[in-house]
Amino acid sequence: MAMTGVLRPGHAQIRVLDIDESIAWYTDVMGLVPMGRDAQGRAYFKTRQERDHHSIVLRQADRAGLDFFGFKVRDAQTLQALEAKLIAYGVKTERIAAGDMPGTGERVRFRIPTGHHIELYADKQHVGNATGCVNPEVDVIDGPGICPIRMDHCLIYGGDIDGSRAIFEDVLGFNLVERVKLEDGVTDLATWLTCSAKAHDIAMVRHGEDDKLHHVSFQLASWEQVLRAADIMSRNRVSIDIGPTRHGITTGTTIYFFDPSGNRLETFCGGYDHYPDMEPITWTFDEVGAGIFYHDRKLNPAFLEVVT
Repeated sequence: MAMTGVLRPGHAQIRVLDIDESIAWYTDVMGLVPMGRDAQGRAYFKTRQERDHHSIVLRQADRAGLDFFGFKVRDAQTLQALEAKLIAYGVKTERIAAGDMPGTGERVRFRIPTGHHIELYADKQHVGNATGCVNPEVDVIDGPGICPIRMDHCLIYGGDIDGSRAIFEDVLGFNLVERVKLEDGVTDLATWLTCSAKAHDIAMVRHGEDDKLHHVSFQLASWEQVLRAADIMSRNRVSIDIGPTRHGITTGTTIYFFDPSGNRLETFCGGYDHYPDMEPITWTFDEVGAGIFYHDRKLNPAFLEVVT
């Protein structure tokens, strides 16, 4: 597909309870690259393979969770056009000045019906990755921690996932990839959406409370690296929620775990390619256990209910 609008997930700002502990944990256990702090005290990170200045922002707060999730768009003209479409659709937007985050241009922020704040931006400083762009060698993981390829997607919880999905599809050009139906066979319990050829770039679950985060996910290259991540988590006494295991939905392999503040994260590998002419995959409520955890084929209540 021609990527002319929203390109990919770009950053997530996560609330943490102890910024110094979190900086050490995201550096040593996650294996992210520290990119400094700003005047507000926020800490910035990227993965070894990401080329832009940052993808993860940590902000100290009195409760964990997600402040906002950002997507990079093609260029400044695209940003302006998408903002105009949002306004025409009835969505209130806010312009965040260039430089509010280091190396980042002007951002357009808006709130979707599930209560979450989403951002669009076109410009972020290119700082390069671990191998460079000229005659690159294969990237050999030789540093501490899990060392993911990229920040991959997020799963959010809220009430009006239908209204939020409509904005992503009708305004931003996302495609519906998979869905889980409730017992009535009509209402969506959850939806998976993509702006690219990935299995998903954002997912939403219907929930009684708005503006909740289920997880932010990081991509790994192989099932072996997922297992390596599990070893690193165990060695560092990380609280593992589920895994290593496989999803039926997206078919990806996965581990869910918690950072020191209680934010759930995921290491994710695999998934299929999706193209706009594909029919969305539907899971019926009686098979939702296999959809979420393909091996066990049953739901874990804590996995569904614990959010930040």
